[in-house]
Amino acid sequence: MTPTDGLLRELAPQVLAAVVRHHGDFDACEDAVQEALLAASQQWPAAGLPDNPKAWLITVASRRRTEAWRSETARRRREDAVVALAPSDPDPAPGVDDTLTLLMLCCHPSLTSASQVALTLRAVGGLTTAEIARAFLVPEATTAQRISRAKARIKASGAEFRMPPPEQRAERVDTVLQVLYLIFNEGYTASSGVALNRVELSAEAIRLTRMLHTRLPDHGEVAGLLALMLLTDARRPARAGADGELIPLDEQDRTRWDDAAIAEGITLVTAALADTLIGPYQLQAAIAAVHDEATRAEDTDWPQVLALYQHLDALAPGPMVTLNRIVAVSMVDGPQVALAQLGAVQDDPALAAHHRVDAVRAHLLERAGEVDAACEAYRLAARRTLSVPEQRYLDARAARLAASR
Repeated sequence: MTPTDGLLRELAPQVLAAVVRHHGDFDACEDAVQEALLAASQQWPAAGLPDNPKAWLITVASRRRTEAWRSETARRRREDAVVALAPSDPDPAPGVDDTLTLLMLCCHPSLTSASQVALTLRAVGGLTTAEIARAFLVPEATTAQRISRAKARIKASGAEFRMPPPEQRAERVDTVLQVLYLIFNEGYTASSGVALNRVELSAEAIRLTRMLHTRLPDHGEVAGLLALMLLTDARRPARAGADGELIPLDEQDRTRWDDAAIAEGITLVTAALADTLIGPYQLQAAIAAVHDEATRAEDTDWPQVLALYQHLDALAPGPMVTLNRIVAVSMVDGPQVALAQLGAVQDDPALAAHHRVDAVRAHLLERAGEVDAACEAYRLAARRTLSVPEQRYLDARAARLAASR
């Protein structure tokens, strides 16, 4: 990413908020801002930054919006009157948190999760449709349709560019956090394709969550999610080998972890746990902190990890929480106890045919010394995952076990 790209992504939500507040019509304004961002990306590297980049973008986007409106001849007279009265540099009203309002709008409950993710990345993240499509390995036309439908649905719902009423804000913030969490997870562990991760997505998720934290500094779960992302992403430099092969946590060179990100994450989650109501993201961040604080894999405080997973399982149960808790059980009480617990939950519809169930079973069987069964489970997990690096890792694990007999 160039310095210009970084600046444009930082300014994108501020510019869109200003243009929407001035002109209305989120759909048309979002298209106009995308055109302004494209123009800036082409002109600024050669001509240099304008004195006021934000004002430049707002002016260009407003002109694009005005030109589109002029083309609608039935509205020309109305448009001319509005333009004549408009200030030259429409700017967000002072004291109004427009970026947070924009995030809330992009995560409107009428949208599907996939649409919320795509619209957030485009409207708040400033990514182009092509960039979003490449990040998620889907056709650009599919992404364009998803964004178009999302904007149409927002318009049909009658949603306005303003904060949700107080009784809806907590739920909407929860949705925003879930969307950012989804973006980060897809970036950190790509669900399909040849790459282990997609750094552009995980980096964007961290940037947007940091932006949200500056606007909601006292929200414990916002701090918890930012801490979780930082503590997890800190391990990324050691997570893949020279050929892109997956390196599991217990085999990573921990000297390659990002100490600054770990320190920041620990500070964030420690303060959040002490000062705010405990939530799922804080607990996940606390678990990540326990792992990151261990200088060697064998130094990991597994009883503490298990206790945190038990708390998380009670507070926010889910299939991945269940699997991770069972792994922690194996490290505290042994693989046989964990295998019994896995057998009790493996028929859960949320876990059925999921490759991670087979991967966990293979790991437990390997620790229990059941080599043949472990090899079979590793191979089954490899067939079920869509991630090429994971397939290679699981097949290699099975081959290594088979050769050790």
